[in-house]
Amino acid sequence: MGRAEERRARQRGGRRAAPRRSSGTPAVGVGGGATGPAPGGRAAARRAARPAKARKSGIRALFTWKKILGTLFGLCLLGIGTFIVLYMMVDIPKGNAVAQQESNVYKYSDGSVLARKGTVNRESVSLDRVPKEVQHCFVAAENKTFYHDSGVDLKGTARGLLNTLSGKGAQGGSTITQQYVKNYYLTQDQTVTRKLKELVISLKVDQKLSKDDILAGYINTSYYGRGAYGIQAAAQAYYRVDASKLTVEQGAYLAALLQAPSQYDWAVASPTGRKLVQARWNYVLNNMVGQRWLDAGERQTMKFPIPKDPKGAPGLEGQKGYLIDLANKQLEQQLMKDEGISQSQAEAEVVDRGWTITLNVDKKKQAALESAVKDQLTSKLNPKKRKVDADVQAGAVSVDPKTGKVLALYGGQDYFKHFYSNATRRDYQPASTFKPVILAAALDEGAKTQDGLPIDANTVYDGTSGRQAVDHGTKVGFGPPNEDDQDYGDITVQTAMNQSVNSVFAQMGVDVGMEKVMEVAGRLGMDTKGMQPVPAQTLGSMGASPLEMAGIYATLDNHGKKVTPTIVARAENKTRTVKMDDPIGDQVISREAADTVTSVLTGVVDDGTARTSVRNNPLRDGQQVAGKTGTSDENKSAWFTGYTPGLVTSVGLFGEDDKTHNHVSLKGATGLIPGSGRINGGGYPAQIWATYTFGVMDGVSKFDLDTTQGAAVKPSTSSSVTQSPSQSPSQSASSSPPVSQSPSRTPSQSPSQSPSQSPSQTPSRTPSQSPSQSPSGGITDNPLNPNDQQQVDGRQPGQ
Repeated sequence: MGRAEERRARQRGGRRAAPRRSSGTPAVGVGGGATGPAPGGRAAARRAARPAKARKSGIRALFTWKKILGTLFGLCLLGIGTFIVLYMMVDIPKGNAVAQQESNVYKYSDGSVLARKGTVNRESVSLDRVPKEVQHCFVAAENKTFYHDSGVDLKGTARGLLNTLSGKGAQGGSTITQQYVKNYYLTQDQTVTRKLKELVISLKVDQKLSKDDILAGYINTSYYGRGAYGIQAAAQAYYRVDASKLTVEQGAYLAALLQAPSQYDWAVASPTGRKLVQARWNYVLNNMVGQRWLDAGERQTMKFPIPKDPKGAPGLEGQKGYLIDLANKQLEQQLMKDEGISQSQAEAEVVDRGWTITLNVDKKKQAALESAVKDQLTSKLNPKKRKVDADVQAGAVSVDPKTGKVLALYGGQDYFKHFYSNATRRDYQPASTFKPVILAAALDEGAKTQDGLPIDANTVYDGTSGRQAVDHGTKVGFGPPNEDDQDYGDITVQTAMNQSVNSVFAQMGVDVGMEKVMEVAGRLGMDTKGMQPVPAQTLGSMGASPLEMAGIYATLDNHGKKVTPTIVARAENKTRTVKMDDPIGDQVISREAADTVTSVLTGVVDDGTARTSVRNNPLRDGQQVAGKTGTSDENKSAWFTGYTPGLVTSVGLFGEDDKTHNHVSLKGATGLIPGSGRINGGGYPAQIWATYTFGVMDGVSKFDLDTTQGAAVKPSTSSSVTQSPSQSPSQSASSSPPVSQSPSRTPSQSPSQSPSQSPSQTPSRTPSQSPSQSPSGGITDNPLNPNDQQQVDGRQPGQ
């Protein structure tokens, strides 16, 4: 077949008519002899044999490098053109920072008004009234290139746009100019449109205004916390001085605040928050040295300027301020989650922005809780007669375990007098109210004793005071004493919970494994971040708040389904409505484990440390109750957290020096407690709880428990024995003499009385006070913060 025939065959699709030749086989001529390839014949044959490989695929033809470059160039031109159009169309709007300030309205659950808050605390000052060094503090904190940049951070803005498009939230950086534009001209909305407008307006503002004008606008429109907008209001709120009198140290603190105003407010900050703001303060001053705005030698002499205590704002007297403060914080957290904005942005979006916020707080229960605290505690305090009475602080939170609603809250005697809410503070130890968490972990994890026996309500432990906890035959170096060094001998877990026996739960924590205990604590609702899983935690030596403990016990009451106490029912303003997350979450421990703990805790009320104030209370009227008392080291806090099937309430008393705010002992308060005057959880906290709970009860209810263990069901006749001691069990709670004193005299608080009256809530010495009680490998004084041996506010570690 000649070339013409081959070509015609290919045109007819006749590859079979022109078979592929081997590259090594010569073509055969007409006479049968071999012939050399015709010019181009071999290449033509190769193209005919492999047409699919010779042609470029459709995708490769489409994405050539020329086309890719052309497309990118076209997109760049389109972007530039779009930006030019946007730049020409978007003008600098009228400032709306003041117009956006509008009163928030807070309502009870029944719709009646709790408070209106929104008298804007703002006073603008010209930049010449702010010391130059203080001006530099803000530049050093937020935008070191401010004085010579174009007003925008293109990288940060691009990153912010990408984060917005991908739903990652506000993670891009911005200049002082951009922040001023956002504060004064725009909103905090995390949308692409708003970010593009911010970019354009920032460029125009930078061209139109001087850097001093922009900086003045920025420091006068920013929110600093404590209801203060602008540097003048902030100077007064934190240091009681005019902006013109601010020192460099004070200016650096105010500049540091802008990152997270409420978290960094020294008066209410957690230990972590205080460390963060100090680190931020140092960052500001170090940047000033780096920019040559501050002498390095002078910098070394500067000390952190602790702000003055805040003053209450109008309309926040009594309990209103505490309720509003928690409502604002929870709404801010929801906005941060929903919109991906920062904490400072969320605060600016909530405070005085025209919200109508309906709380879950029941007006009648709120009044009842306030009345109970007054009747059972504050009416008995006389600071003029006893100095310690001025140091007594009370906090309480009441929660519906079925819905997670915060129905009532007590944050202190008055928001004007004590700004820091005792309902949400986490700087005091929950003490023995943590013991149910240890039992919950043992039951949920199916833990066993050192002898391989399952841990349940009937398991027998050695209740000898100071007994060293053992891990597979090796002492762990921790042997806490029981209260008054009371020895109990062999006792069941039920009795150990009733009498709050430290030595039993120290060993149980080791048996379960402290890592698992802390894991379960986190699942139940405790903030365990930074807590070390060491045996000392079995004494409740971490920090916790009444709000936190109410949530943990509500989860137990709700059969192990997670309850996150929520005070906000709904929130709405002119532009949006915020839906709060469902307070009821997933099953975090098994129902059987949760119900067993509840069953055991009924014994604490009926035959343990709370029997005088709760079981014998004439208002009880047959109501079934579970709960736990707690008293911390050196009597610095006392607790009762208890619940009925429909209501959970945690009450805490805290010893806080009236002047220094350091932790101090409650001993001797009210002058009505016989003996040493020690305040235990079974005393005033339990009395407040009972007066409130039994006063608001709507009928009598019983627990619906899925368990065969504990005081709420008929006990088993057999017990699993472990850790048999040499002592006999004759010192168990059953041998306790009856209490003869009336509940109003809180006999359970006298150390001279029987162990049934909270014998083990307060060890007479802490682990750090006895070398024999320090776990192997060392235990820090403060399990919350093991790297620090001294709190920044002067409090002793671990208190």
